[in-house]
Amino acid sequence: MSTVSSLMYKGKTFLGIIPARYGSKRLPRKNMLLLAEKPLIAYSIEAGLMSRYIDNVIVSSDADEILEIARKYGADTYKRAEILATDSASSVDVVLDIVENFKDYDYIVLLQPTSPLRTGKHVDEAIEQLMQKSADAIVSVCELEHSVLWSNTLDDSRSMKDFLDASVVGKRSQDLVPYYRLNGAIYICEWQSFLEEKRFFLKDNIFAYIMSKSDSIDIDEKLDFLLVETIMKENKC
Repeated sequence: MSTVSSLMYKGKTFLGIIPARYGSKRLPRKNMLLLAEKPLIAYSIEAGLMSRYIDNVIVSSDADEILEIARKYGADTYKRAEILATDSASSVDVVLDIVENFKDYDYIVLLQPTSPLRTGKHVDEAIEQLMQKSADAIVSVCELEHSVLWSNTLDDSRSMKDFLDASVVGKRSQDLVPYYRLNGAIYICEWQSFLEEKRFFLKDNIFAYIMSKSDSIDIDEKLDFLLVETIMKENKC
């Protein structure tokens, strides 16, 4: 049940995996919602297929409707078990299920379907960085919208005494050291390392691929969807 194309990059093969379950509490059926006249999941499929290095793109879903869309846009499909379609099932669980049946690849490339502004160019740059650094894993990140140095917890009194460190008070945002966050768009991991650690965020030999904040929007709720829709309209204009 494994087919590897002849793309290969520096002698290595890459399997793209897009996990897309039917259910979504905050934005129902979001993977199938039309975004600029295409289902949301189509953008991640196209990013994987447009990559110069990914050998095969597989969509894993519990929903026949999603799998039908995936086939329409050129991806291979894998019907996941119902137990892997619950809120408690993680992306790692889904990927582990797939790798049991597709064993002829060197690297896994996880592309979440909720990152429609991530393109094939981003994927290729991340893979190139992986090879340049001889890394076992690459994870995409973007700069935080607001510095974590301007953040703290509050107790019930809501007192802001010592809320900020003295070294931060009075500084402009551009004077602060930038912080980065995971953006969920791209996870690349060496096959055997993933099987051993059962996670994409490996303990060692893992590096960040930096994306812009505008390309890093992850659609989790209606506001995210509307924001991406606006960005796409602006880019088209």
